Amino acid sequence: MAAVHLFLSGIRASGRHGANPGERDEPQEFVVDLDVEVETTGDQLDRTADYRRLTETVRETVATESFVLLESLADALANAALTHQGVQRATAVVHKPAATRSLGIDGVAAAATAGRG
Repeated sequence: MAAVHLFLSGIRASGRHGANPGERDEPQEFVVDLDVEVETTGDQLDRTADYRRLTETVRETVATESFVLLESLADALANAALTHQGVQRATAVVHKPAATRSLGIDGVAAAATAGRG
């Protein structure tokens, strides 16, 4: 089978990330979109990446790690997705909804891609 993309959008998680004073004192909401390229070897769950476990990994990483830069969080999430069976490449897009309220813009996000080989 060919490489296939799984798109997981709108994964909500709370974590302590940010560059401004006090941003890492209390958890904030983050929203993650994950695009993983997987190699499938058949039409069975154990022959591809399990999107439930990918979602758990995203939430755990956001909750347990702490970064100043949104870009660093996105990189950590893309690399964490690579630890899953079958994942060949992963792109994580991290949105920080609270960061844009004072700027009068719709959103801010950072994306990072990690791959094997």
